[in-house]
Amino acid sequence: MHLGLGAFHRAHQAWYTQHAADAADWGIVAFTGRSASLATKLTEQDCLYTLVERGADRDGFEQIASIVRAVPGDDVAEFTRVVAAPETAILTLTITEAGYEPGPAMERIARGLRARRDAGSPPLAIVSCDNLPDNGGVVRRAIENLDPALTENVSFVSTSVDRITPRAAEGTSAEVFEATGFEDAVPVVTEPFSDWVLSGEFPSGRPAWETAGARFVDDIEPWELRKLWMLNGAHTLLAAEGQLFGHGTVAEAIADSRCLDAVRALWAEDARQLPDLDLVAYAEALLERFRNPRIVHRLDQIALDSLTKIRVRIVPVAKKELVDGRDAAACAQAISAWIAATGGTLVDVDPALAADVAFASRVEKEFT
Repeated sequence: MHLGLGAFHRAHQAWYTQHAADAADWGIVAFTGRSASLATKLTEQDCLYTLVERGADRDGFEQIASIVRAVPGDDVAEFTRVVAAPETAILTLTITEAGYEPGPAMERIARGLRARRDAGSPPLAIVSCDNLPDNGGVVRRAIENLDPALTENVSFVSTSVDRITPRAAEGTSAEVFEATGFEDAVPVVTEPFSDWVLSGEFPSGRPAWETAGARFVDDIEPWELRKLWMLNGAHTLLAAEGQLFGHGTVAEAIADSRCLDAVRALWAEDARQLPDLDLVAYAEALLERFRNPRIVHRLDQIALDSLTKIRVRIVPVAKKELVDGRDAAACAQAISAWIAATGGTLVDVDPALAADVAFASRVEKEFT
């Protein structure tokens, strides 16, 4: 089962489940976050939908059938029943970073876990697919804060997820119908690239996601940091610097040599702070993805909640570079662009960096 039914889940976890070698043995009961609209529309078309893989020169169209039921998120009784059901082996989550704070999502999960415990159902794996470091640990701590006993029959799996999934344009349904003949009210547009790294136990079984390209590792932190610093960090840099130069999308910004040079410099600093995870090939793959003009990934959308993002995507690398005796110039440029774009300050970003006179001077010399 899944909580947080939306475009990313349908482009990522549902896609991996459809492509697993044992896909016929598994189905997803998906609950929306709050709105009933998507659940209603999916139900009206038997939970089938079209995944449009938008490459640089052509589109691929695939019908996805791994979601077998779509349920409004406000149906707490049904959510509780499905969590408690013995045939439910996994609960995956895409509830955004805010969903892990005390509130409705965690309370809903805790209610379901109590019902599962009372029913004597077998162990459950909870798999966070949100863009948070140690996201499995974040879920565990959130549940422990509500009721520590609820974690006793649950495993918490950490993951690193990666697939750019922009909002589908208004004419996408018409494109799908023209290409496939299927009247799809809720198609999903995504890029051809996809990556999923998981670490943790599945005590009641799982789909053979590795046969669809997922990677299972003992230590997920390096993979999380590679994605967080290189992909997400570059996005945060481009969201600020690209908009300063008048660009609206990632593809437009990366075509500007000033932005490209800044991204490459940032990646060089990232690479010094990461183990060798085939970083050169990863960087080149990122550039190919960024340059795809048919994935309209808007900089203003990436820039939302940018202060939080820069603190986790840029600041840790800057601090590590400074500790190693280097100047962290590329990180300074990224922070400077953010300050110029938002009107924020270096103190807002990190007081310790602001107290470093040499680093603060580098930040001030760029865009401020």
